[in-house]
Parts: sequence; C-alpha cells; structure tokens
Amino acid sequence: MAEGMRVGRDKLFTVLREEGLLIRKKKRYSITTDSRHWMHQYPNLVKGVDLHRPEQVWVADITYVTLKDRFCYLHLITDAYSKKIMGHHLSKDLCASSTLVALQAALANRTSNEVLTHHSDRGLQYCSALYTNVLKQHNIAISMTQTGSPYDNAIAERINGILKDEFGLDDIFEDSKQLNTQTTQAIEMYNQQRPHYSNSMLTPNQMHQQRTLKPRLWHKKVTRTLRSPCDFLPSPLIY
Repeated sequence: MAEGMRVGRDKLFTVLREEGLLIRKKKRYSITTDSRHWMHQYPNLVKGVDLHRPEQVWVADITYVTLKDRFCYLHLITDAYSKKIMGHHLSKDLCASSTLVALQAALANRTSNEVLTHHSDRGLQYCSALYTNVLKQHNIAISMTQTGSPYDNAIAERINGILKDEFGLDDIFEDSKQLNTQTTQAIEMYNQQRPHYSNSMLTPNQMHQQRTLKPRLWHKKVTRTLRSPCDFLPSPLIY
C-alpha cells in the first residue's frame, strides 16, 4: 500500500474477503440456554439504563468451548460498564451449581456495596432457586431478557465472541488441562490488555478502576443505496 493512503473499514473488509483472509466462523455449536421451563422468570430491569459506574450492572452468560471429544461450558459474569470479567467457571455441564461458581467468584471480586443488578437470559440456571437465592442474599436485583434475541444481552454475547475470536477459545482442545490453562490465560489477558472503544480505549481493568468516563455507544450505520458486505453485519449496542 502506498505511503499516506488510508483505507476505510468497508474497503478493508472487501479486500480481506477477496483475498480469503477473513476468519470463518465454525459451524459446530451447542445450545446453552433453555428458557422453556416452569420456573419464575424476572422482568428486564436494564433496558434503557444509563451506565455510569462499575458494578452497577453485571451481565451473565454461558458459552461453549470444545474438547476433541465433547463440549465444555464457560460460565461468565461481566461488568457491563467496564466490560471486566468479574467471575468465571469452566465446567462439563450446564447445571445451576456450575453457574453459581462463576457468580461466587464475581462476588469475591466485588469492590463496591452500591446497588447492583444482575442481568441474564431466561435460562433455567439463572431462574433456579439455587442461583436466585444467592442474588437475593446479597441484595442484588434480578433482571432477565424478555425475548430470545442475543441483542437483549449484547454485552455478554460480545465478550463471548472476543474470547473466542481474539484469544483462541474457539480452538478444539486436546484435554481439560490445556483448555483450563488457555481459558485462565485468555481471561487474564482480556481484562488486563484488551482495550475497548466503548471504554475510551481503556482496558477492562483500567475502566473498572475509575468512574469519570461514560461508555461510548456504537450506532447502526445509515442504509445506503450502494451497500457493502459489512452493512449486513449486525451492529452491537455497547462494546
């Protein structure tokens, strides 16, 4: 490329696609959410909420990671303001007791006693009495998505993608020891080194240690007559 030339995002993606350099998403997947159950489901308390400090809202989610012979499940609790992963647990199952381990880790890392809301999908793990009783014991408000759309828990979904696409958790691992090591290192590096546009290019740890910055928002692009392939990509809410 000639010195001084600048290439926009759309042009960059077009060039990468033409050269076969875009990363292709793996089609193997595992369903981690089952909201078809009889347990009590809670309303969405965070829709339209203005994020202005760390430990105001935590978002919870479960994503799958892959061993050569089976799936494992990574349970995550992330701070919505700073994007810091507060707690995690890697397990062989989707039991509420496994999800609870991630919550307990997040509670151990909590630094404030201010009002906190826990937001998740309507999966049976998050609706279970085992899980919700711990939230109530710590005076944490319970919030849940109202549809099956991933945009209702966009921050959590985005963190899942970053860990897989940028920190190698989309690989197929040989054994549990290798997977555990990679997961721990990925989360440590993410929290300490990965800047976010919405954090004014601070890392999650840096963002979590201050209260003056307001998270930046991403907005959808305006539809144009001539459309590039990037226009068909969904726009995130907050990264």
